[in-house]
Amino acid sequence: MTKLPPAIFLMGPTASGKTGLAVELAQRLPVELISVDSALVYRGMDIGTAKPDAATLARAPHHLIDIIEPTHSYSAAQFSADALRLMAEITARGNTPLLVGGTMLYFNALQHGLNNLPEADPAVRAEIDARAERDGWPTLHAELARIDPTTAARLQPNDAQRIERALEVYRLTGQPMSALLQQEERAALPYRLLKLALLPSDRTVLHRRIAERFDTMLQAGLLEEVTRLRRQYPALSLNLPAMRCVGYRQAWQFQDGEFDLATLRDKGLAATRQLAKRQMTWLRGMSDVVELDCLELGLAEKLERRVKEIL
Repeated sequence: MTKLPPAIFLMGPTASGKTGLAVELAQRLPVELISVDSALVYRGMDIGTAKPDAATLARAPHHLIDIIEPTHSYSAAQFSADALRLMAEITARGNTPLLVGGTMLYFNALQHGLNNLPEADPAVRAEIDARAERDGWPTLHAELARIDPTTAARLQPNDAQRIERALEVYRLTGQPMSALLQQEERAALPYRLLKLALLPSDRTVLHRRIAERFDTMLQAGLLEEVTRLRRQYPALSLNLPAMRCVGYRQAWQFQDGEFDLATLRDKGLAATRQLAKRQMTWLRGMSDVVELDCLELGLAEKLERRVKEIL
């Protein structure tokens, strides 16, 4: 039996230091980096996504960064297809794919395959968005709880993107999304996986990092970046996935006069902490994960030793 080629998942919540560690590993080992981040795919969204700068990308190129315009959508299915193609190319070059990021849905789709759910329907989505605008996402979450309690139980009442998708699937199929997900057979990923999870031993330190990074984004010109995006892409709106990214939605609402700068910061930090919490919950529910303290000194050396074991 042929031995499967190796691949590495480097996962963690926002501000856990994933990119820096991946870049370090790329300097030391024959790995190529694939970004697993639903925000970094968008061109022109640099500051609010903490996108690696040009110097960093020159040292350690990342696949799947800056691949679509912010007016377009990029699904887990597209990611999975792109990542599988890139992994095969990287392996053929004699290198090892190192997939780094915090979009857990993408990691899950890649490892376990995708379910045969219906494609997005713009008309249905527009109707759901109009109802959300009128009644609020918590009301639609309550509706989802009646239709599909299993899916609703794992979503926050303001998780607009996932509530919308679950309601859309029900509208298009007449069946709860959770039931459809259980019906599919999934093909295994043809790689020997090393799954590394960066998790903080002290959550307050992670929250401090999140606050420092958000303040740095504001100082670096996040608001100006959103202004430029709105000018450059007239079709851009808060209903598009790109502007649902943490920081961008709050900046947009601030620019529309919905609240002041202090409230923008408070809302941005709260949303980022919620994102980190969801990421950590997902990671702790994954199997065969090697957990590492992202606050530990000398972590790059420890990661290097772990990775060498699978190469």
